[in-house]
Amino acid sequence: MIVVGGEALIDLVPLAEPPGALSPRPGGGPYNTALALGRLGAPVAFCSRVSTDGFGESLLGGLRAAGVDCSLVRRGPEPTTLAVPSLAPDGSAAYGFYTEGTADRLFTLPPALPARARALALGTCSLVLEPGASAYEALLRRESRRGLLTLLDPNIRPALIADPAAYRERFLGWLPYVSVLKLSQEDAAWLGGGVPDWLAAGPSAVVLTRGGEGLTVWTRAGRRHDAAARPVPVVDTIGAGDTVNAALLHRLVGTDPDAAPWPEVLAYAAHAAALTCTRAGAEPPYAAELELSRQPPTGSGPGPGRNPRRD
Repeated sequence: MIVVGGEALIDLVPLAEPPGALSPRPGGGPYNTALALGRLGAPVAFCSRVSTDGFGESLLGGLRAAGVDCSLVRRGPEPTTLAVPSLAPDGSAAYGFYTEGTADRLFTLPPALPARARALALGTCSLVLEPGASAYEALLRRESRRGLLTLLDPNIRPALIADPAAYRERFLGWLPYVSVLKLSQEDAAWLGGGVPDWLAAGPSAVVLTRGGEGLTVWTRAGRRHDAAARPVPVVDTIGAGDTVNAALLHRLVGTDPDAAPWPEVLAYAAHAAALTCTRAGAEPPYAAELELSRQPPTGSGPGPGRNPRRD
């Protein structure tokens, strides 16, 4: 089982018509990752604190429909976090957030994860907003020591980070407990440092998403592999990076990241992310859709999002 921990929220996605209209869509980086894993057919559980309001019910309904185990979710009467993405002409998104007093911020450290858990994924707002951020950090450290494969996607949201220097220092403190660090090129630029520094701090692999230029991985064993982006008509990039997380986890569980078949893993992730970019909001593909669209890409065109940090 893969456990995904972090926030579940509502994206208020802008509509083309009528002007100014917003459509509520389930979202949040960890939520999207869990949803994508479920749709890919992976055994997955979501670990979070979700509101008892109508949005919370809808969020859990979406996870259950995808086959996600919600037994690790705790509920609270506080409202659901809201995110308002602003879409650029190329489909990339920047976000504003309404987080004050919301349910997911009050996450507390759960008992040990189920014995069948093999991997843990964390990231995005849940590692920024206290007091829940400290509980997720404690979960990362505890389960890493227990031997789980861990994936960290910081998915930087600068608007939520009041003290960038303190966050960067905290980020470095997470790395000894991380198996796979996944970043967008924008995340990497904001964090500073570089791949050699991050690998030396602990991860077995660093995966960098480069929008239309594809994906690259560096491993602690000194290997580098690249995968091209799939050319698709991009509606928006919401959820594309989260789909990459899911695809990586789906293919890496049970392997040593140093020795993983990275060309195949990256190609699979690029394919899944590209399909997410072809529809509005975070709508990751099902396994059957990937099978139906396995024809090799030809020509050139936009890849799985030009700003994957905003997924």
